[in-house]
Amino acid sequence: MARTDETGQPARHGSPYGTTPPTLPPGEGSAGADSRMPRWLPRAMVLALALVGAFQLGSWAFHQLTGLLINIVIAFFLALAIEPAVSWMAARGIRRGLATAVVFLAVIVVSAGFVTLLGSMLAGQIIKIVEDFPNYLDSVINWINTHFNTDLRRVDIQEGLLRSDWLRNYVQNSATGVLDVSAQVLGGLFQLLTITLFSFYFAADGPRLRRALCSVLPPAKQAEVLRAWEIAVIKTGGYLYSRGLMALISGIAHYILLASLDVPYAPVLAVWVGLVSQFIPTIGTYLAGALPMLIAFTVDPWYALWVLIFVVIYQQFENYVLQPKLTSKTVDIHPAVAFGSVVAGTALLGAVGALIAIPAIATLQAFLGAYVKRYDVTDDPRVHGHHRGGTGRGLFTRARALWTRRPEERSSARKGSFGWIRKGGHGSPKDGHGGSRKDGHGGSRTGSGESSD
Repeated sequence: MARTDETGQPARHGSPYGTTPPTLPPGEGSAGADSRMPRWLPRAMVLALALVGAFQLGSWAFHQLTGLLINIVIAFFLALAIEPAVSWMAARGIRRGLATAVVFLAVIVVSAGFVTLLGSMLAGQIIKIVEDFPNYLDSVINWINTHFNTDLRRVDIQEGLLRSDWLRNYVQNSATGVLDVSAQVLGGLFQLLTITLFSFYFAADGPRLRRALCSVLPPAKQAEVLRAWEIAVIKTGGYLYSRGLMALISGIAHYILLASLDVPYAPVLAVWVGLVSQFIPTIGTYLAGALPMLIAFTVDPWYALWVLIFVVIYQQFENYVLQPKLTSKTVDIHPAVAFGSVVAGTALLGAVGALIAIPAIATLQAFLGAYVKRYDVTDDPRVHGHHRGGTGRGLFTRARALWTRRPEERSSARKGSFGWIRKGGHGSPKDGHGGSRKDGHGGSRTGSGESSD
């Protein structure tokens, strides 16, 4: 039988050293029941994994659809540009879809005709350059032999060029790059078709699109959206108007130069310079000037130099005189802001960003201008750039004021300017306007110390 204590419970075995064993903490005995994880932890982990997966999926989808989004942005601004013409035709009884089709057809016909004429001209000039290339090479070799006492021959140069590794590598790379060029051309055509379709839908269904957008907004927000849309149409149209006007002026100026030099295809080259220099950002000026220089070189190499000089001078005139005036009247944006927006747009979206940066910034500036509270500017000289100090007017201003006065006033004013004390005069300590007087602390101070410019 087991031993029991006085209470009838089984007696605990004593320690071999006569001490009782330590009792366990009350929490350790029930560790199995209380050590389970909280119920919210699995759900939180699943939610975190779901959020990470959704972010990764959204990032992947955004990178895959970047090209489509850029095409939609271009199509939207193109639709804003042609909407005034479409709305003008629709107000006169023409269906909006038909008016949009007429505008697009006119743009396509003009563009196709210009590209065809320019391509045929360029092909003819390239053939002429290739045919006349031996004569140009002979003239260059004769000039080198005359000035540098060399004995170069065209046959030796041709044989060295044909046997060079550079030409062999270039031909191989060109043969392997034909497929890449073809793929890029097909991709460009598909991109152009996408932009055309989206811009057609945006322009033809503009009222329906605005109605659908406003249907999910309260009335106050609807007015703001419609106002922003109207501002975007006005600013985009103004931007295209200013660019078209600058293209016209540039084309006329370059046509006068090319016609005076008897360069062939002067009208087509003038149209090329005007359009490319204005509607292709960043590199448009260099592309526009390269073709007239090439055509002028076939007539006379010195003509190419004259064309280059004229292009550089006209570009400076356009950047610093013509463009700021036209941009401020049509887009109402500061030239520095326009330049910064073009740089930012190029960094974000490349050439597309540079093309749409100015109308986008002009729209944003005009829209936010209605919500920025403005105050009357105080009549302070520092607003106009004049410094405010206690030294009075400048030396030149005081000399001019003295010169315009009469002789007797000039002598009295000269005395006052040298600080001569006159009783009851302007420099008297008693008048309190410009003289020195003692203040309450024993120091001297000036009465006014300030004068307006």
